[in-house]
Amino acid sequence: MDAMKRAMFGKAGTAALLGALAAACAPPAAAPRTEAGNAAVAGWTRPPAILSVQRTAASLIFTGEAEPGARVVLRSAPGAAYAAAADARGRFEIRMTAPAGDLWLRPETQIGQDAAPSPDRLLIVAGGRGPIAILRIGGPTRRLDQAPALGAVDSDGRMRLASGRTSGTAPVVVQAAGESVRVTPDGEGRWSLMLRPSDGPDEIQAGGGRFAWPGEAAAGPSPRVERSGRGWRIAWTGAAGARQSTWLPDAV
Repeated sequence: MDAMKRAMFGKAGTAALLGALAAACAPPAAAPRTEAGNAAVAGWTRPPAILSVQRTAASLIFTGEAEPGARVVLRSAPGAAYAAAADARGRFEIRMTAPAGDLWLRPETQIGQDAAPSPDRLLIVAGGRGPIAILRIGGPTRRLDQAPALGAVDSDGRMRLASGRTSGTAPVVVQAAGESVRVTPDGEGRWSLMLRPSDGPDEIQAGGGRFAWPGEAAAGPSPRVERSGRGWRIAWTGAAGARQSTWLPDAV
């Protein structure tokens, strides 16, 4: 019975957090995935989805899905852009020289005169020598690099959302703030769980590993990336100026 209660807490807690984050940040409703022809008739173009990254000695290669035939752009705030065309199945591959330091990019789909920027941000830390992740408004951060069992902890000053990825389908045991919860991963092995709020540093155990969460980012310039404990802490801004903090533990 206790195990069942813990499992129910994990699922309900995650749903509650995602709902609260969505309400607080007011993200746009996600458009359904359809073929390009149907999208054109409906009058919208869905943003691209970045699914993976491959690192070479001097380059980064991103792959993902978008509308078939669309032009996919990864655009930085200063204006630099990296682009490629999606094939007939909607698959694309974007190659870029690894940046010298941290780089924020906004994925965007272009079809004719229509453009669909993604609400997500792609962050490359330390030129790809650090984490590479998709920071999402209203959802858990998605690590693209080889992350440990605990991939990220997102927080907004009121709640925390832990997430990660496992290689199998067995439940992941997560312990924090005196609670122990078994979380069932999805078909890709990804999982997420709401954690109790914490006023300061806290230990989180996930998948057999121990992680010292250093607390939220202090007030200051945003966005910014800084070393914090055994990981990287990111201060960034969500929709309507909402303050966000994300901690990315170092890969083992």
